[in-house]
Amino acid sequence: MEGGIVALLNGISYGLLLFMLSAGLTLIFSMMGVINFAHASFYMVGAYAAYAIATQIDASPAWAGAGFWAALVLAPLGVGVLGALVERFGLRRVRGQGHVAELLFTFALAYVIAEVVQLIWGRSAVPYRLPESLQQPLFVVDGTQFPAYRALMMAVAGGMLLALWILLHRTRVGLVIQAAMTHPSMVEALGHDVPRVLMAVFAGGCLLAGLAGAVGGSVFVTDPGMALAVGPIVFVVTVVGGLGSLTGAFVASLLIGVLQTLAVGFDTSVGDLIGVTAGSAADGLAASFAPLLALPLSRIAPVLPYLVLVGVLIWRPFGLLGRRES
Repeated sequence: MEGGIVALLNGISYGLLLFMLSAGLTLIFSMMGVINFAHASFYMVGAYAAYAIATQIDASPAWAGAGFWAALVLAPLGVGVLGALVERFGLRRVRGQGHVAELLFTFALAYVIAEVVQLIWGRSAVPYRLPESLQQPLFVVDGTQFPAYRALMMAVAGGMLLALWILLHRTRVGLVIQAAMTHPSMVEALGHDVPRVLMAVFAGGCLLAGLAGAVGGSVFVTDPGMALAVGPIVFVVTVVGGLGSLTGAFVASLLIGVLQTLAVGFDTSVGDLIGVTAGSAADGLAASFAPLLALPLSRIAPVLPYLVLVGVLIWRPFGLLGRRES
């Protein structure tokens, strides 16, 4: 495989984008115990909001070229506010009715968001594009270019990871958030508003999804189907890493991102990879699998995350870095 270093960096950058998405979902679950089925929809809202903001700003001659950078800040904040409103006026009202009610609420919310997005922007993809400066190659290795926008994705994800760690482990706010999840009555007795803390947590998780949308929407396609396309992968990452574990989500994101990217770049078949060719398997039981052995590895790349999920659930049902329930 040519350009192995660049392919590895592309896989890491894609994995970090997955982490930006899965971090918000993991944060909400670990702090609130809510599995947010609408999380990928907030990612889509972030992409469309960034597109709208960038388009409006770039339309002004005085601010032309600054739209993407402004959208990178404003769109996640807007999605965070939307998440706070959803928690305050929707999710909070059903939380006391159990997890089934929460799942049904977020499941229905995902469909509502998808319909609203189609009503506003239509069913076709919108031209959310990167600035010209980010479309240029950052460097070239063995004739393969590594684009600057991939480095931006890595920088944003790395900064987000550092900010999350500092917030949760080195600030008073983080201590209050963690205490509110395990000892809410004690935190409330100390004068903190626990429902407001929960609202902030949900809004923060949605903000992270919006940030991923503002970055990923310009790199990939921004269309009404983007939430459906990325949603299952995000849940795979969260389960593989271990429900509630941010470190596990980080490891699983990199694992799946690199695995999928390298699989697409390999110019070989499944049989060649495992050392069995269709010709050598002409006799016996292996002949039944000849069509599978002849498949290019790139064709099964979309299935690899789910194969990893099955393997991890068999080996460690609680995830790579999840904690076993006692």
